[in-house]
Amino acid sequence: MTDATDSPTPGPDTPHVTIEPVGPSTWRDVADLDVHASQRAFVAEPSRYLALCCYGDDWSPLAVRADDRIVGFLMWAVDPDDGSCWLGGILVDRRHQRRGIGRLATRRAIERLHAAHGCRAFALSYLPENVAARRTYAALGFVETGELEGDEMVARLQLDDSSELGPSSA
Repeated sequence: MTDATDSPTPGPDTPHVTIEPVGPSTWRDVADLDVHASQRAFVAEPSRYLALCCYGDDWSPLAVRADDRIVGFLMWAVDPDDGSCWLGGILVDRRHQRRGIGRLATRRAIERLHAAHGCRAFALSYLPENVAARRTYAALGFVETGELEGDEMVARLQLDDSSELGPSSA
């Protein structure tokens, strides 16, 4: 998601963040997203994620919109073995980072998937050296489980009736 710098807590300058399915009017904007060179070890190119969503059997794509502009991407899938809703490919364009967008986009995805699909168990993974991702997801309540997905650490979030997702804004 981001490199080894902290993501700020959303504040008064944080844009209004929404997520929406990628479609005919947004896929090009998603494909054009770019991360900092130092982050390319942590995320694939957006076009690869779009291809996974289009030609794979599992992932569904979501565009991240901040103040009426596509600025990020994430995808989701339900694990048929345990019913967990996995989030992946979470990225924010380099020109829009350090504004809390990644954290808010992840929160919006959880809220949307819970409301629309009844998802209560969420999972994601990241490379151990991606300190910013680890901090961002921990702030949302994700807990590392000791599981590995390839060479990535798995963190999970279980919603219950009283669940709160870290700091909120916008």
